[in-house]
Amino acid sequence: MPESTVEEKPTASARDQWRERIAEHARCGLSIKQFCKDRGIAEHAFYAWRRRLRETEPVRFALVDRTAAAQAPGWNLELLLVSGERLRIGAGVDAATLRTVLEALRA
Repeated sequence: MPESTVEEKPTASARDQWRERIAEHARCGLSIKQFCKDRGIAEHAFYAWRRRLRETEPVRFALVDRTAAAQAPGWNLELLLVSGERLRIGAGVDAATLRTVLEALRA
């Protein structure tokens, strides 16, 4: 039987594994290159999965360690997006601006 050329959809467990890897990278503070090297992950696979998850996943937030936020000048709240990006919110931000940013992220 000839080998199939149809691309298989990733399993839920693969998505979960990559979602966790991307979140771990966002927490660790390493460059993507170093993170992938340390874990034996192909750098191109990291970028491909990050893009795939960004395109298909709804925007979700997770509160990051508040002690780190307290030590950083200029902001006191940090949100970690499932894509691995960080959103730092300063103490003086007005509610309307924050709502606008959150609405843009949901779009």
